[in-house]
Amino acid sequence: MQDYTTSFGISLVAGMRSMTACAALTWAASVGRTRNGFIPSSPEIRTLATAAALAEMVGDKILFAPDRRIPPSVAARLAIGAVGGWALVRRRASPEHGALAGVAGAVAGTLIGRAARGPGGHAPYGLARGLAEDAVAAGVAFILAASADQGRSARRRSL
Repeated sequence: MQDYTTSFGISLVAGMRSMTACAALTWAASVGRTRNGFIPSSPEIRTLATAAALAEMVGDKILFAPDRRIPPSVAARLAIGAVGGWALVRRRASPEHGALAGVAGAVAGTLIGRAARGPGGHAPYGLARGLAEDAVAAGVAFILAASADQGRSARRRSL
């Protein structure tokens, strides 16, 4: 079961902050920690994904930000979760099961993240909770990307 922890974790992040998961995947891919080079990892892509993650964190705090549970947002989170779960599954585990763990993690992250924000997501305490969610998502994403085991023997560099 622990072979799928990283898959579930990166997808939990995708449910909270979808672009943070994308950015973490590009950084992990840049040091060979994703499956088969599937995730793009050029410096330009990493910069774009990181900027998009920061923009998402800022945009989440504005008064007219859409709910993360609307169908297009949920679909994007599930897709990012599945790809992230597939890309970060451990070498001896099934990538298909990693994708399923990714979908489960994305659902959990979406629902838990929304519930943690409370009913008044844009009230002052909602802002504090949103900032806390940003910190948790970024921290978990960094830890997971740094600890993924794909390709470690080929490239021993750290994030």
